Amino acid sequence: MDMYWPPNPNLPLQDMMSNILKPSRAFLCCATLVSVLAGCDNADKSKQAKGPPPAPQVTVATPQKRVVVDNDEYVGRFVAVDSVEVRARVSGYLDQVNFRDGQLVKKGDPLFIIDRRPFQNTLEQVRASLTQARANLAYAEADLSRAQGLVGGSVISQQTFEQRTQAKRVAEANVASQQAALKQAELDMEFTELKAPVAGRIGDRRVSPGNLVTGGTGGNTTLLATIQTIDPIRFEFTMDETSYLRYSRLAGAGPDQADQGVKVPVKLRLIDEEAFSHDGVIDFVDNAISSSSGTIRGRAQFPNPKALFTPGMFARIQVAAGPPREALLVPDAAIGTEQVRKFVYVVDAENTAKPKYVTLGQLVDNTLRVVTGLDEADRIIVNGLMRVRPGAKVTPVTAAAADATPAKK
Repeated sequence: MDMYWPPNPNLPLQDMMSNILKPSRAFLCCATLVSVLAGCDNADKSKQAKGPPPAPQVTVATPQKRVVVDNDEYVGRFVAVDSVEVRARVSGYLDQVNFRDGQLVKKGDPLFIIDRRPFQNTLEQVRASLTQARANLAYAEADLSRAQGLVGGSVISQQTFEQRTQAKRVAEANVASQQAALKQAELDMEFTELKAPVAGRIGDRRVSPGNLVTGGTGGNTTLLATIQTIDPIRFEFTMDETSYLRYSRLAGAGPDQADQGVKVPVKLRLIDEEAFSHDGVIDFVDNAISSSSGTIRGRAQFPNPKALFTPGMFARIQVAAGPPREALLVPDAAIGTEQVRKFVYVVDAENTAKPKYVTLGQLVDNTLRVVTGLDEADRIIVNGLMRVRPGAKVTPVTAAAADATPAKK
């Protein structure tokens, strides 16, 4: 190292200071290099002391073994057992409406009243005509009775006797005609009050009081309201031909069975429900398969005491597709996807995670999935899937499949 000391007094001040600082800078660089090398050496020693990271901890459980029933699901809609259009049988002006729109009505409840005055007048006229016809009949009978005593003594001719006999018959026919007219007038009077033919929920009124209502049996009658029965209610759906054959064989249906073996219990859930919690029974299967769609119509009946189900509402129905059988179930969240294949991670005896491909079945209790391709003794990773790699070591913690928390994907 060159040392310029004492400094040359003939040098400029700037060159003099540069000569003085050169040895100090060299010393600082050497010290810094030594410190960096020492730090790297300490880091290498610390890394060697710690070793590889520990195997990730995961929760494992063995598959559950249960008796399950394979089910098919179909989408359908509710229909009322009885749906009635309330129409008038007689024409007239609407006088009263005796219900609130949308209320529940009982069978026989009064709904509409048509102005009765014209029909009351007609009824009284027919009654008067019947009274007159009965009086004419009484006179004809008395006249014929007198003629029977006179015809033998040649007081009256045979022709006169026959005329009186004919008059009596005409009077009798007139009485019968007036009696029929009286019954019709009484019916028309009764038809002015429209009552609920079935119990159910009525819709809104289609006609307001004061309007003319057209009655009768033709196609131009006035629709006043509609009534849909509520409890019980039916659910209609369609099934394919293969499913229909499977259900028929399962139920043992034959030509001698009137119900086609359709008394099969079913379950139902609404579109906002997760579980099939409503119980019903299939009560009808159609007698022909549609040639255009290859499906056949089925119908189930459900109790509806709280009026939860409404005609026209969509829902899903679950039908048993086979007899009860034993199956293995794993948490649905423990199942992974590899393109089109499904798999679960299985931990072997050396605590190595390996994928095992399975075939999925139905979902049970919204958390467990029926699978095939597993053994009862397999240890399935049900929690910690994000920390697992195929062929990597893991630290398993055993838990019951029923108590396992949803897997973290």
